[in-house]
Amino acid sequence: MPRRTATMLASTLILIALLCAGVLIRAPYSEMSPGPTVNTLGEHDGEPVLQISGHKTYPASGHLNMTTVRVTSADYRMNLVEAVYGWLAHDSKVVPHDTLYPDGKTEEQSTQENAEEFSQSQESAKVAALKALKLPVQSWVIVSTVVKGSPAEGRLHAGDVIKAVDGKAVKEPSDVAKLVTEHTPGQAVVFTIVPAKEQAAAEKERRTPTTTEKVSITTAASDDGGAKRAVVGISAGTDHTFPFTIDIKLADVGGPSAGLMFALGIYDKLTPGDLTGGKFVAGTGTIDDAGEVGPIGGIEMKTVGARDKGAQYFLTPADNCAAAAKDVPGGLTLVKVKTIDDALGALEDIRSGDTDALPKCTTG
Repeated sequence: MPRRTATMLASTLILIALLCAGVLIRAPYSEMSPGPTVNTLGEHDGEPVLQISGHKTYPASGHLNMTTVRVTSADYRMNLVEAVYGWLAHDSKVVPHDTLYPDGKTEEQSTQENAEEFSQSQESAKVAALKALKLPVQSWVIVSTVVKGSPAEGRLHAGDVIKAVDGKAVKEPSDVAKLVTEHTPGQAVVFTIVPAKEQAAAEKERRTPTTTEKVSITTAASDDGGAKRAVVGISAGTDHTFPFTIDIKLADVGGPSAGLMFALGIYDKLTPGDLTGGKFVAGTGTIDDAGEVGPIGGIEMKTVGARDKGAQYFLTPADNCAAAAKDVPGGLTLVKVKTIDDALGALEDIRSGDTDALPKCTTG
């Protein structure tokens, strides 16, 4: 066999072997890509995303789109060829598998966690929007979860309102842990609560709860590896009572990152005129009850997805600005926001056409 032919044959066989290896060898990576983007002012699957009853609403045009990221499942293991393709592609991002699913988290656990965060983001979006509008919102400290096998199991229940601990009024969730840890393990702590059923009935009837109970629980020692402290086995959170009904209808979405855009959509629906001036604005960001906007993951994928759908402006959490500004899709302006008030101010500039005044994202 001629040397040239032998060399070509050997090279071909090596290439085939490398391709086979690339397909068969699994890499410890996952892929992120742009997910669906939904207009919070519009409809999804045939019904309005935001449904408000019990208060006057106003028609709103333009777009205030929340954005999402699509990720490969926890069980999926990409091969080397897919990993290399993902690294080279502009509209996807390959990241270590543990970035998306840390500590061996399963698909079911991730889905449940995302659903809980999404639900909480909706509540915080409502609170932030109503506070920005100076509308009344009542807040309560509640039992969020009860640890199985803990001293609180069977004594406290998710949804119970915590009014006081050892007779000391509770105003913030952090107050609960602070007051419990004033004890030493083995001592009793007394919770004054409104049972979850009584609270739910009172909210439905729009009245103040009339029933409270005192529950004494013997504390146990913490077992998280740190200094031993008194615990009862609950986590505290916040619930709210709104002056009218706000429903957010959006299925198959998880995580907390739509909070800002939900808040802006609610604000727009409750005020005359259009926040966007008819422009296509998209964005992302968590939001808390005080209206503070927090960072999210997958910002580069969200800007690509938004621009592909026609977005002109993208409201970007300040902490994500530097990463987002490194690769901005053509025709998209990244606007830096830290609070809902920042976002409302930016929308005013967009609406008026004074875009030079916008606080834009930079790589610095």
